[in-house]
Amino acid sequence: MSGLRSVLCMNSGSSSLKFALYELSEGERFLAHGAVERIGLADGRISIRTVGEDRPVERKEEFPDHQTAVRRSFALLEQAAVAKPQAVGHRVVHGGLEHTVPEKVDGRLLRDLRALIPFAPLHLPSAIAVIEDVAERFPDLPQVACYDTAFHRQMPEVAQRFALPGACWDEGIRRYGFHGLSYEYIVSVLGSAASERVIIAHLGNGASMAAVKGGKPMDTTMGFTPTGGFMMGTRSGDLDPGVLVHLMQEKAYDGKRIDQLVNHESGLLGVSGLSPDMRTLLEQKDTSPSAALSVEMFCYQVRKAIGALSAVLGGVDILVFTGGIGERAAPVRDGICANLGYLGVRIDDKLNRQNADTISAPGSSCSVRVIPTNEDLMIARHTQDVCFSSRG
Repeated sequence: MSGLRSVLCMNSGSSSLKFALYELSEGERFLAHGAVERIGLADGRISIRTVGEDRPVERKEEFPDHQTAVRRSFALLEQAAVAKPQAVGHRVVHGGLEHTVPEKVDGRLLRDLRALIPFAPLHLPSAIAVIEDVAERFPDLPQVACYDTAFHRQMPEVAQRFALPGACWDEGIRRYGFHGLSYEYIVSVLGSAASERVIIAHLGNGASMAAVKGGKPMDTTMGFTPTGGFMMGTRSGDLDPGVLVHLMQEKAYDGKRIDQLVNHESGLLGVSGLSPDMRTLLEQKDTSPSAALSVEMFCYQVRKAIGALSAVLGGVDILVFTGGIGERAAPVRDGICANLGYLGVRIDDKLNRQNADTISAPGSSCSVRVIPTNEDLMIARHTQDVCFSSRG
């Protein structure tokens, strides 16, 4: 056997759990994917779509905790009569300073992850809970942690540092960057082209960009937390620190209230007052000035970040759009690429509307690509590599 036959990938959120099953013994074949939504809330839902099926099967159920969600996910996979997983790979948002490559889960790693919870309080508790639930139900099933921060640990120190005293750097306060699994996948798709000057825009409800040169990360927009960078669905992106000081001193905001503001009430939702969903805002922008403003601000901030990252790289040869917005929102790509002609960016309107693989116009010196990301497959690859190599 050249490796593991099947790997289950799990991606946990504070109130959700996504899962995908891949067969890797001969090539890479998708078997099933699904999601549990509204964990701990009313009107929970679980869905699954298996290979060969055009539409998912959905059920409404109550999921009081992640443990219930894990058990129901495994049960649904068993009912679907797909291959049983031989290993489980997890997307772990934060690996801190020490955990820079995918690795098998053990007691020591779980202790380290618990210590990192203050760095990612919205994401790590649910990931740890899912890992523990899988271990309790299937103690002999190997598990692998794959870190979203790992890709960026190779960035130059000048890109990782904030302009803060050295003691803060020593305590681990630095630019960690996120969406690393997505960036890894895009780099793998680009192949030898990744050796050029590449800017990858992962645009979804959470959004960031990375500058890549020679296949290595040079800089990224997100910082110490996934709140930083440019505006997102409900996140503010970068703010003048004085704004937060003002809110604390003049409005008596505490840490919890600031967290609620910058992570859940800002971004597209905050500006539009309508929705964090880009598709909804695009539908309403012709009749709603606030929807139009939020879309314009998003395109403006992404475009400005592209300019900054191009300065890091000394130009740009390839611009890649990925993530839900990046892959499917042609008007947003058009708005972002406007006024980037000085970087050699020119897109073909017809190809852009078609969400074609390459949307740059003939003669454009910068190739503009639309590449669907696949973080789950990246997790499956890492899990197979770690488990297979650990067999000695």
